[in-house]
Amino acid sequence: MGKLDGQAALITGGASGIGQSIAERFAAEGARVVIADIQDDRGHRLAERLGNGAGYVRTDVSKAEDIEAAVRHTVDAHGRLDCLVNNAGFPGVLGNIEEISVDGYDTTMSVLLRAVLLGMKYAAPVMKRQGKGSIISTASVAGITTAWSTPHVYNAAKAAVIHLTRSVALELGEHGVRVNCICPGFIATPIFGRAMELPSQMDDQVPDAMAPLLADRQPIKRAGQPDDIANAALWLASDEASFVNGHAMVVDGGITVGTSWQPGGSVAWERISETLGLDTE
Repeated sequence: MGKLDGQAALITGGASGIGQSIAERFAAEGARVVIADIQDDRGHRLAERLGNGAGYVRTDVSKAEDIEAAVRHTVDAHGRLDCLVNNAGFPGVLGNIEEISVDGYDTTMSVLLRAVLLGMKYAAPVMKRQGKGSIISTASVAGITTAWSTPHVYNAAKAAVIHLTRSVALELGEHGVRVNCICPGFIATPIFGRAMELPSQMDDQVPDAMAPLLADRQPIKRAGQPDDIANAALWLASDEASFVNGHAMVVDGGITVGTSWQPGGSVAWERISETLGLDTE
């Protein structure tokens, strides 16, 4: 028996990266998954492979009508909506603060924040009628700390997702609807290729190329994998997390704690100590 047997789940950005892993994990645990994305070929192929009533619906999350239609499609297909995963994302507008265009800001916020709010908006009445539901949004450790050179607007949007999660959790909790988010650390996904403006045809190559570069960024010396986030999402969607609401779950290998630890101090401190002739034994 799966942890999500009989449940219907809608996953935005579900055709690749973290979203794909969540879709695969949910389907393996018995959920009927609807993949919402703009990658039509990938989405259809994934739905066919997953089986168990899985489907694909083209959804541009920058358009309110597409998000509403995706929720309606899920309810029409399965009679209910038990879990919404607001996962669609991209790096957004890049550059120094004086270089950020107004249009770039608007586009970034429409995908990273506005779409999350709209997903909650359209899922809420369905879940309230059911008296049960789980809304999970993909935030980021970039919304907690600015210790890395991630884009300004991305950082702000992810911080807002965390706070929006807590605010909406207050409203919907009394209706049996739990609202949580996940804050991934450095996860080897195609999003890095998009940040470097690589062609989408290279999406499948980017995670393997990035993994060695990400392995030393946190105390756990490996790159984060999409399955790490999928496992967290599965727990938040399941009844095992029935008392968890308004939570921002950090899944980052410990990078928000610190980049490394060694007896006698960090590598940088050891180098300084050697220069000064100090004993670090």
